[in-house]
Amino acid sequence: MNRTLHHPASLPKIPLVRYLLPLIIIVLAVVKFFPQITTLENSISVIRSMSVLLIFLAVVAQVCSYLSSGYVLKVIVNLGQSRLSIFRGALIAMVAASIGLVAGGWVSAATITYRLVQNDENAHEEAALAGVLPLLFNTALLVILSTIGLMYLLINHQLSSAQMFGSGFILFIFWLGFVVIIFGIKHQDIVERMVLWIVNHLMRLLGRVYDATPIRNMINSTFSGLTLLLNGRWKGAALGSGLNIGFDMLTLYFLFIAAGHASNPGVLMAGYSVAFLLEKAFFFIPGGIGVIEGGLVAIYTSLGIPGTICVVAILSYRLISFWIPILLGFVVWVYLQRT
Repeated sequence: MNRTLHHPASLPKIPLVRYLLPLIIIVLAVVKFFPQITTLENSISVIRSMSVLLIFLAVVAQVCSYLSSGYVLKVIVNLGQSRLSIFRGALIAMVAASIGLVAGGWVSAATITYRLVQNDENAHEEAALAGVLPLLFNTALLVILSTIGLMYLLINHQLSSAQMFGSGFILFIFWLGFVVIIFGIKHQDIVERMVLWIVNHLMRLLGRVYDATPIRNMINSTFSGLTLLLNGRWKGAALGSGLNIGFDMLTLYFLFIAAGHASNPGVLMAGYSVAFLLEKAFFFIPGGIGVIEGGLVAIYTSLGIPGTICVVAILSYRLISFWIPILLGFVVWVYLQRT
């Protein structure tokens, strides 16, 4: 493969205070998003009644979700001559999420992925693809699931006009973006000029100076990867993204059952996909803190699930799927640096 991509700048050191302070703010924000908690006694009662076996199954499902992320990275890296194991890919995905939370969001996550894959395999272009394509595949799958979920809720008359309008508008923006990407596979130069024009005017409006080189590199990486994947190799990456999201939803499903409510699979998928699509729309909020929790609680309570059960299940889900992996990610980061 052609290895002419520019190297990103070296990653900065992340002092302890930089993620302790955001963590404190995040916890306070999460608490603010849960006015649905009626009494502490009710929540504690639900927690005490939760099945240990179901909680264990939720943890197993989440481990499988991260391994699926590792499989996506493996497929992308294997587009070239390099090789990456699923386990190593899962560790890289975990580290990228942790660093991205405290140091710049998905941009830092993509850079971390690039650096770790490159260090493992000395594979420059594959590493650049690994930093961009998983986000693109996951977002595409969430858009498809959200469209199906909204149709399900609309048919069953479980959406208000405001909810339908808001969700429909966000879906329209994402679908428009995918149309532009598909168009760009054959007309990359036009899409690149359009993106740079938008960024240029946005930065001018904000009074900021920007470097167009990283944007061009990201566009080149995205379309290069899509061209390779469209030659028949997209199925592995799509399967990995599907397993990643599927096992993540299964985690939430087990926790709802553990909390005493067997959620309808259609309702579960609709609420999950719409909430996480909102998280993609509010990409400037690290880790979707508050957006995901608040979105899941609001959607599921509006669909008739008791508020206390929603809060306990969703808090447990975020603990297993987000907070514990984030903390472990910093430990794994130290391990990967040493190895």
